Amino acid sequence: MARVEIEYCVPCGYRNRALQVAEGVLAGLETELDECRLTMGDHGVFVVRLDDEVVFDVSEDEFDVDAIVRTVRRAL
Repeated sequence: MARVEIEYCVPCGYRNRALQVAEGVLAGLETELDECRLTMGDHGVFVVRLDDEVVFDVSEDEFDVDAIVRTVRRAL
């Protein structure tokens, strides 16, 4: 089983984005995960990790919930 962590910038107001990604991940992959965790951060961070490996970083990729979920699925 695997663990997904979504770290998001609180001052930037990324909470809703983090919740959208968490909902998308859980809707399609809930039975394949041990944990889906939201972690509060700052300095513009929005990173999704699967077992400590970065699978999405907003500083490198365009934010797209469906694309993030597909990336997590492929990484599993």
